[in-house]
Amino acid sequence: MTSLAEQLRRLALPQSDPSLLSRAEAASLLFDCKEAAAVDRDTFFAIGCTGLEELMGIDPSFEVFQSSLFSSMSKGLERSVQSKAVNQQLNQNISLFLIHLSPYFMLKPAQKCLEWLIHRFHIHLYNQDSLIGCVLPYHETKLFVRVIQLLNIKSPTHKWHWLDPIRKPGVPLARGTLITHCYKDLDFMDFICRLVAKSVKVFSELPGNSAQLRVLLAFYASTIVSALGAAENITDSIVSMLLPYIQKGLKSSIQDYRAATYMIICQMTVKVTVEVSLVHSLMLQISKTLSKVPSLAREGVACLNLLLQTQKGDNLGKKPFNYLCNNPELVTLLQGLSEGYDISPLLRYLLPHLVCSIMKYDAGKLEREDHIYISHLEAILQTIPLEKDLDHLLASYPKALDAVLEEHLEGATDQADQNLFHQFISLSQSCGKYKFLEDSDTSLLLSLNHPQPAVRVLALQHLKDVIETSKEGFDESFIEEAIFERLKDDNRDVVMSAFSALEVGVKQVNPEVVVSSLLNIFQRADLSKDGKWYKVLERAVEILVKEKILKEKKELLDEAVTQLLPFMVITNANSKSSEWKMAICLSESDLCSLHPLLKGWPEALQAAIKSSKPAELIGAVNKEMILLFSKNMTSGDPSLLLQMVDDLICVAETESDNVKQKVTAHIIGSVLVQCCCDSQMKESYFSVAIRVFRFLDEKIRNLKACHPAEEIPSNWSIETTQESLVPMDLLTAYIEKLDSDQTVDAEESAMFVFLLKSFIHHLKPPSSFPKGTWWNPESLNQDSQNYLHLLLGLFDLLVCGASEGGNVVQYRALMNLLLKVHVKDSEVLFKFLSILWTYSFNLSNHLNYEVNAMLQTRALYIGYAVLVSQTYQKKKQLLSPSSPVLFSAIINGLDGGKECTHSKFEILTHGLFAGEQFSLYLDCIITKIMATLFEELQTQPKQKSQKKKLSEALESILDCVQNPICPSYVARSLMKILHEVHGEMILSHLLPALDRLLEKVSKEPETMLKDEAVFLHLILGKFNEHSATLLCKNQQSLDLFIKSLHAAKKIYEEIPPFQITALGQITKPFFAAVSDGMVQQKLLKVLFDLLLNCKNPLCAQTISSVFKGISVCAEQIVTELEPPEKTRSLTTVQQTRRQKMQQQKKPQEAELAPETSHFSWQRVMLILELLQHKKKLKRPQALVPALFNLLSRCLEPQASEEENMEYTKQLILSCLLNICQKLSSDGSKVPADVLDKEKFNVELIVQCIRVSKMPQTHHHALLLLGAVAGMFPDKVLHNIMPIFTFMGANVLRLDDTYTFQVINKTVQMVIPALIQVNFDLSESSGSVEEVVIKIIRVFVDALPHVPEHRRLPILTQLITTVGGERFLWVLLVLLFEQYVTKTVTATSSTDKDAVLEADTEFWISICCEFNIHSQFQSMMKIIHYLTELPENKEGNCKTKRQKYMNLPLFISVGTRSHSGKQLRHFKFLSVSFMSQLLTSQSLVKKVITLKLIRLNSSFLSRLLEDVLHYINTVASSVEGNADKPTAKFWRVLLSKSYEMMDKVNALLPTETFIPVIRGLMTNQLPSVRRKAMDLLNNKVQQRTRWQKSQIRQLLELVPELIAIVQCKRKEEEEEQAINRQTALFSLKLLCKGFGTENPMPFVPVLKTAIDLISSEKEEKNVMGSAFLCIAEVTCTLKAQTIPQLPRLMPALLKTLKNKKELISNEIYLLSAVTALLKVAETLPHFLSPYLMDCLLHFGRTTPKLLLSLSPLFSYFV
Repeated sequence: MTSLAEQLRRLALPQSDPSLLSRAEAASLLFDCKEAAAVDRDTFFAIGCTGLEELMGIDPSFEVFQSSLFSSMSKGLERSVQSKAVNQQLNQNISLFLIHLSPYFMLKPAQKCLEWLIHRFHIHLYNQDSLIGCVLPYHETKLFVRVIQLLNIKSPTHKWHWLDPIRKPGVPLARGTLITHCYKDLDFMDFICRLVAKSVKVFSELPGNSAQLRVLLAFYASTIVSALGAAENITDSIVSMLLPYIQKGLKSSIQDYRAATYMIICQMTVKVTVEVSLVHSLMLQISKTLSKVPSLAREGVACLNLLLQTQKGDNLGKKPFNYLCNNPELVTLLQGLSEGYDISPLLRYLLPHLVCSIMKYDAGKLEREDHIYISHLEAILQTIPLEKDLDHLLASYPKALDAVLEEHLEGATDQADQNLFHQFISLSQSCGKYKFLEDSDTSLLLSLNHPQPAVRVLALQHLKDVIETSKEGFDESFIEEAIFERLKDDNRDVVMSAFSALEVGVKQVNPEVVVSSLLNIFQRADLSKDGKWYKVLERAVEILVKEKILKEKKELLDEAVTQLLPFMVITNANSKSSEWKMAICLSESDLCSLHPLLKGWPEALQAAIKSSKPAELIGAVNKEMILLFSKNMTSGDPSLLLQMVDDLICVAETESDNVKQKVTAHIIGSVLVQCCCDSQMKESYFSVAIRVFRFLDEKIRNLKACHPAEEIPSNWSIETTQESLVPMDLLTAYIEKLDSDQTVDAEESAMFVFLLKSFIHHLKPPSSFPKGTWWNPESLNQDSQNYLHLLLGLFDLLVCGASEGGNVVQYRALMNLLLKVHVKDSEVLFKFLSILWTYSFNLSNHLNYEVNAMLQTRALYIGYAVLVSQTYQKKKQLLSPSSPVLFSAIINGLDGGKECTHSKFEILTHGLFAGEQFSLYLDCIITKIMATLFEELQTQPKQKSQKKKLSEALESILDCVQNPICPSYVARSLMKILHEVHGEMILSHLLPALDRLLEKVSKEPETMLKDEAVFLHLILGKFNEHSATLLCKNQQSLDLFIKSLHAAKKIYEEIPPFQITALGQITKPFFAAVSDGMVQQKLLKVLFDLLLNCKNPLCAQTISSVFKGISVCAEQIVTELEPPEKTRSLTTVQQTRRQKMQQQKKPQEAELAPETSHFSWQRVMLILELLQHKKKLKRPQALVPALFNLLSRCLEPQASEEENMEYTKQLILSCLLNICQKLSSDGSKVPADVLDKEKFNVELIVQCIRVSKMPQTHHHALLLLGAVAGMFPDKVLHNIMPIFTFMGANVLRLDDTYTFQVINKTVQMVIPALIQVNFDLSESSGSVEEVVIKIIRVFVDALPHVPEHRRLPILTQLITTVGGERFLWVLLVLLFEQYVTKTVTATSSTDKDAVLEADTEFWISICCEFNIHSQFQSMMKIIHYLTELPENKEGNCKTKRQKYMNLPLFISVGTRSHSGKQLRHFKFLSVSFMSQLLTSQSLVKKVITLKLIRLNSSFLSRLLEDVLHYINTVASSVEGNADKPTAKFWRVLLSKSYEMMDKVNALLPTETFIPVIRGLMTNQLPSVRRKAMDLLNNKVQQRTRWQKSQIRQLLELVPELIAIVQCKRKEEEEEQAINRQTALFSLKLLCKGFGTENPMPFVPVLKTAIDLISSEKEEKNVMGSAFLCIAEVTCTLKAQTIPQLPRLMPALLKTLKNKKELISNEIYLLSAVTALLKVAETLPHFLSPYLMDCLLHFGRTTPKLLLSLSPLFSYFV
């Protein structure tokens, strides 16, 4: 698994676990996984509740969980779709419950509760830590293993993977395994401690908590203590991790928790020593706990004792002591412990504090605490035996005792007090030093420090007697300290007495300290000023020589000799002087026989004294010393030589005003130089020479710095003096001047110049020093490097001296000597100067020398001076390419990084190229060496001779660069100059150097120099677009470049690996310049192989960047992706199945012919990862067949068994998606010549979705299908339902942003493409609608499992994509069906109202996401659908089954069978929802905002028309079911329908309402026309204020109403009569409301009404309405009615004559009377023609009829 795959696995959410999506198995503690899958949720809930009730009987604290985890609401809770806050609260409840459950885990009720939590809340996935914490104390039981088997901990990086081995065998966890893991994994130890702390906190709030915590605390103590005991060493990490929990345990009120903490503290302190501050903190906390909580007091005190026994007990403070003393049972506890244990550590802490606390107060001022201290101390002393020197506390504080006694002794003047005091101190162990001495009348201690030397001498004599007699009362440390202190005394007698005491007690003291003390005496003594110290020093020498340690320890002997050496140098020729005597004494001592340096010195000294004159004695003796010492050093043990040289140099460098020390420094210098002159010394010659030169160099430079103008006298000039060493008369003169306090700077300078001359003269080059062209410091052996180092140092020193100061002449002579001896001719000189010119560029510094800018410039000046004097032939020789001079000059001339560049360049140009004949060459090499010159060589026309010279110049430089003898730093510098010069010729010349360096990297990387590393990087930089073609022509160049790509080792920290540099050269221009496709393929193969095998993240990152930058052809990638044996891609699911069957039939053949074993899936994954972000890919469509081939192989069973292929599938799908996006960025179709759709295996993608259980794989496949849908929609159409069915069952359940985006993307891309392909094929829309309806059903079925906050966006996106106007109603209908068939049955009766309200709000929110047009269109379609449904389940559905085959058809069709009750509920729910939607705030706001008047009135009329039509349908159902049990339902539904109609009407503005009503009045259905007129009547009656425009619109309805009144339709008479009555009523209302101001439109109304009443065949109810209309119109029109009276009155009177009809129809009678009355009231003056008829009619009427006509009759009368 790649790192990216591992990161993705870690980021996976628990809800994406494949086990949750499985239908065949389910996790269970009590059942088998297959059995558990068959058990329903109610059964699990019942099991859990039963267990909880049983637990509540045991422990009432479980009652709080009855209303949360075990409530009926929890049955419907799906945590994977809940918000983060809900899940956090749920996790807290589960964690708390598991803590309560842990003590009862082994009981059956507890297991029942766990079964419910596992089934409902998936705690084995979401709450693994809490679950393991609950069962961990029972790790040795089989039930623990059963719980572990529920967990998915197979991944090696999983926190609990270490428990995986016990899952399969089912054996309990061994205790040893648990303990081992505990101390090896601190996170696990911390987990146990946190578990205990949390459990203690929970149970501490409950009464009687000790029983519940007993098992956990026993597990805690045994595990942690055993883990600490088993660990090899307890680290600081373990201690720091345990400390917070130890603090909590000590503070806890739970006794078992404190006891466990005591045990852990004891085990920890036994195993490890902790800091004193931690000991103090633990002591303070334990003692504070003991003072507050008396329980476990004995254990706490024992823990304190062990803590003090195992740890350092210093400076622990007094606070723990105070808390302990507050415990009244302290002494009793200590006494009890002392009987079986050693409590001295605790007493050692307590007793000093007790004594100090008592003694700090006066006896008369004791407080209560002091009495406690006294009582404790007395009790301890009386009852507890004091062991281990506890009874001798004074011995523990000797210094304090001495200070106190000394202070008291000084103040004791009275004799009696003194006697008493002496009696007291005689009781102590060291009483002897306080006793009075008889001779001094004071104590020994004071006598040793007495101001009078005589008293000190007496004290030392007494001390000597004490040592000799071994008296008691004196400790050894006092004796040793007293003697060594007196050896430092400034009195000779005291020191001599100390010597005597030292000789007696020398066996008792440290010999090294003795030697050091004796040598310190020599450092303090100056015999030239006080010769009496000679005796002291002589005695010191005697004692020193007797020390055996000088023979045993060479270091001490060397120290003694080096410090005594100045006393052996003769600076005074007087044989009676102390200095002389001291020198003779040292020469005659055994010291000369012990040290090899002094071998033969006594004899040589005596011989020199005898053979020399007094005046020459000093010089002769010192000369003899120089010669002898140098001889002893060179002829002695070579292994001791360097140490001896270092010791002598250390002595010589010691600064002092002492004459002997100064002279000794020059003697030593001469000895060291003389050693270098010895030709016998071979092994360490140059090591010694370098040390000697450094000594001389430092001395000379210090002298020049202090006295720069001091000039050497001419008589000591090195040119006139031939001696090889320092002349002895010069040394003698130097000593004489020192003795007389004269200035000796000139003599010192002269002596060092002579030493330098001798050093130069005798310095010889090693035999191995090279004779070739280059002096290459990198290839020289150590001797040659040291020799060259000395030459550079000498040159630097001499050139400085020859340039400035007072001794210029001397140093110039020395410079001539250096050149004469070591640089014998000009050729060798220029080799040496070339080193000086170029060595500053060296990064490795093999010579261990720094050539600064000043030295480099001076070397250039010297080179100039020498060059000027050379002949023409010599200059020409120096200019040859074989000479280092030319290239050294080039480097210096073009280096602009130093201030002296200009001067260096001038020097070279004037000296090296003085002749005219070299001017062109100079111009080519020096001034135009940069890129422009050689660019012109290839691009601009030049003379052949000039081009030839330029080419020769370049080739000369390249030959030098690749030459192995050329120093790598020179080659590196030349390569920098050629940095901008590129081409095949450059690279081809550098291939030998590249081959050599790469070979060194692979075989001897540790010998690789830094300059060589940089040089190699610079060579690799020449692989660029200018030289890339060489890789196609020269196989060596390709091989070397590939070899450099494999050079992964990092040689130097600050220099990147060569592999990284080589990878960096593979740029887009470079790769494009490689013209050979095979070479490109080979480079790609190397890149992929490197990526597969590299372990360096930088390398992987670089390869990724390289691949991203280059432009690659897809065919090349195909070659790398395909295995050596290609397998044909399976194009259909059937072929895949057939292949699986064949594999099952022939398993043996499959074994004999497996996939190529060397096919690496990991390599494929890495290539696919690179392709994810690859933009520069040519012909990406070529990858499609190869990727589908790989996808097919991933789906093969053997591939899945070998390794996890999910990540590989995701990569393949992602690559295919990227290719689709490149080929069709806008999602449109792709031409067949670009990509043939037959190569795109959609079936394989669908199979991938079906087979995989990983959500990430599903996401990638869905996104790919979305992209393919636009390119090849017909291929996706055949697989659309499996895709969306899978989404509903799996993807929709996930709650993460990425999943949400995948769903949106899939919906947006797949569905429009399907719709488009349908239109393209010119087919009916039925097939698309059928598919879309199925898709919507999938989403609706999955809705309960979708997170609440995701439901609205997902459904909105779905319907927006498919078209809200076409399919919003389908979604609503399916949601209604889901509620009726599923939600109602799953909801309790008490919660139904709340659930319905919530669902209705959700449905309304969905509708509000769309425009008003879509919402009303959907309502109309729902009404149509409801109209088509049968009344009852047994009825015949009128809907076309083909069109709505996926809608909720409430008839028995196959398995989709719904009850009649559900059918009625569905209808009621639909109408109720539409009624609520019409009054929803959102819809009303949109209506107001958008001003529906702009909408098409015909559309709105259709809405009302449909509503009215449905009301008609329902009304007929009401009549048809009047005698059935469902009659009440139909009446309620009709009422709801009317409510819906009213709400539609209320939404319509008047401007829209009137045209809508006008349109409805022309509808074919009489019921619609009637209901339209009813709406109009209601509107006219309710509203009082009308605008003029509205009135005009209303008056325009009059003709339509008249048409209805006059209508001769063939409908049923009853229904037609009702409509006509309604129309007449509408005309009556309009006339009443608007006729007064607008009378003319109502004249035709009157005429029509008169026609009706004049007809004998009209229905009486219609005529009644006509009479009422006539009455209203007559009142309104008044005089305008007069023309119609001739027709009106006869008709009225005729009506009144028909007495039978009037009496039988009371309404008819009243209508006629009302009409006649209104006419009479309105036009009384115009009725005279008809008055007689009226009166006659009244007189002939019957009594009953007369009663009705009485008002009219009264009026006429």
